[in-house]
Amino acid sequence: MPGPRQQGSPLQEGSPRRAERPLQAGGQDERRTGYRWVGCDRCGAAVQVAKFSPQHTIVQWNPESVRACAEFTGGRPSALIEGCLSLRDSIERAVLAGRLEVSPP
Repeated sequence: MPGPRQQGSPLQEGSPRRAERPLQAGGQDERRTGYRWVGCDRCGAAVQVAKFSPQHTIVQWNPESVRACAEFTGGRPSALIEGCLSLRDSIERAVLAGRLEVSPP
């Protein structure tokens, strides 16, 4: 089930997205990994993910993905929720299936 689509952005599981990155002196990007779209297996919320190690994962939420998230819409303010366990499991499955690479910075 596809998640919400951000205006003008490709939303296909595993599709790359270059993100704004910190630049080194001389203007070169210090990281080589782009973000990939990952959809939650529970609710379909789609987020952009970069995975730099088994413990280091960056998740970029947008307003549509927050509204679609089953754990964030449970009646509590989203700022009080540490994260979405269903999405975390979906990200791990994407890594195991090869749809998301672990790419050190």
